Amino acid sequence: MKTKFFAFFAATSLIVLSGFSFIQKQTTLYIIGDSTAANKQPEAYPETGWGMELQSFFNGDVKVENRALNGRSTKSFRAENHWQPILENLKAGDYVLIEFGHNDEKIDKPTVGVSLTDFKMNLVNYVNETRSKKGIPVLLTPISRRSFKNGILKDTHGAYPAITRQVADSLKVPLIDMLAKTEQLLNNLGDEGSVKLFLHVDAGNVNYPNGKKDDTHLNLDGAKQIAAVVAKGIKENQLSIAKSLK
Repeated sequence: MKTKFFAFFAATSLIVLSGFSFIQKQTTLYIIGDSTAANKQPEAYPETGWGMELQSFFNGDVKVENRALNGRSTKSFRAENHWQPILENLKAGDYVLIEFGHNDEKIDKPTVGVSLTDFKMNLVNYVNETRSKKGIPVLLTPISRRSFKNGILKDTHGAYPAITRQVADSLKVPLIDMLAKTEQLLNNLGDEGSVKLFLHVDAGNVNYPNGKKDDTHLNLDGAKQIAAVVAKGIKENQLSIAKSLK
């Protein structure tokens, strides 16, 4: 009887320890950024942030925590205390995807917009603080707006993406150049073809009775395609979580 008991106890302990080991192995992937990545409320549908779709590209070894928020910049995300809780909970080996630029460029809004110098310093601080907790920062340039003029896609982000690239290079941070990748995607689709990725809604929609034409924010299909671009960038950078991609 004792032999059976100890055998049962050993087997049960092994199962518990295995479960504990699985929990310990799970890597959290945080996303910090703006509305192009952020979670959306049901009343905003079909607007969808790409961060909402990223989890579907990973197996259970990676948990995506999408903390991106509408309207935020490198400055306001910290000032409104959205960064500190992430930093406090960051574990060794966790990842932080850092994608800003859409709102930092709005220097006419002092609580949000920042100069290029401050943008650089803010990115450096996010990187260094992530590393101080043995986390792994990944810098992303902002995604392209659908800004075609006479059939030619124009960049609307000024020098901000270049600053992100500079910081990635100087601090040896993995970079996913979302601007370059999404510009290529939009150019391949063309002016009219790229409409299908963005929040273009006809009048009569339950959430947009008057319709809407938004060339900055994504719809569900657009979010899926941009999340796929992020997943591809993770693989190209040979990040450790790439092995957890489906």
